Amino acid sequence: MTNTRLQRRSFLAVAASAVTAPLFSLEAVANDAQSAKGRPSLGFSLYGMKSLSLEDALKTCAEIGYSHVELSLNAGYVTEPSAFSAESRQAAALTLQKLKLGLPCLMVLMTLTADDKAHAANLKLIETAAQLGRDLVPDQPPILETILGGSPAKWNEQKAGMAARLRDWAAAAEKAKTVIALKAHVSSAVNSPDRLLWLLDEVQSPALQVAYDYSHFELQGIDMAESIKLLLLRTRFIHVKDSQGDAAKFQFLLPGEGRTDYVQFFSLLKQRGYTGPVCVEVSGQVFNKPNYDPIAAAKQCHAALSKAMAQAFAS
Repeated sequence: MTNTRLQRRSFLAVAASAVTAPLFSLEAVANDAQSAKGRPSLGFSLYGMKSLSLEDALKTCAEIGYSHVELSLNAGYVTEPSAFSAESRQAAALTLQKLKLGLPCLMVLMTLTADDKAHAANLKLIETAAQLGRDLVPDQPPILETILGGSPAKWNEQKAGMAARLRDWAAAAEKAKTVIALKAHVSSAVNSPDRLLWLLDEVQSPALQVAYDYSHFELQGIDMAESIKLLLLRTRFIHVKDSQGDAAKFQFLLPGEGRTDYVQFFSLLKQRGYTGPVCVEVSGQVFNKPNYDPIAAAKQCHAALSKAMAQAFAS
């Protein structure tokens, strides 16, 4: 399929989703000073702050200058739905309001190549995560984001089954009045813009959008401008991190430590009018190192990204 055809089909999907947009929190963007200036909103995913209490993590992000956060609902985190009590959710909601932190997205860990039992659990997780989002931000509930599983080499044999599972995800998300932003991953079956668009076009649901993360494309030599051109129309959330190596052997890094040109990145977002969330995701390859300091990492990332964005928007 040509890029032109992909772009046309992607545009038609966006147009179709606009008709039903009131059902979903499609934008889920922090209402902050950056967005008011027509700039993306900088945030930090608490996926990379597992060692801190939720209150300390939120306060740290606000003090550094981030406008929003992403919560991880993965197993072992204090915000895992089964461990996140009603009282804790209420306290977190109040803290978010007090600190004026947006919550545009919740990280969930799901796969489209799951067996029937795990697939049923994923459908329940969509419902549970959507309710958690409403508990925290009733007026503008966060969307959900996930990678998709599978193997790059098995795409052709797995894609039909993945599309079938994704139709179930979409139905569950529509019922729960939420949106799932799907992320291509260098090690997953859906590892490229073309594959991600194919999957979205197969299902055609306004409840399915894109979580863009260039690090996974950069490892495969995919051009930044081309990937943004293909995906930004459907992008509702952006992760940023750096990388080194290639698709066969790679190491994720903090933004600013690798080869990603963030001035170019923010310039491209500026050109296309994107003012949504840009959120640091610290990889497990980084935060599982013995000397990892989440506060120092958050400060370092904010300094690098805010400087690059200032340069991009100054021109």
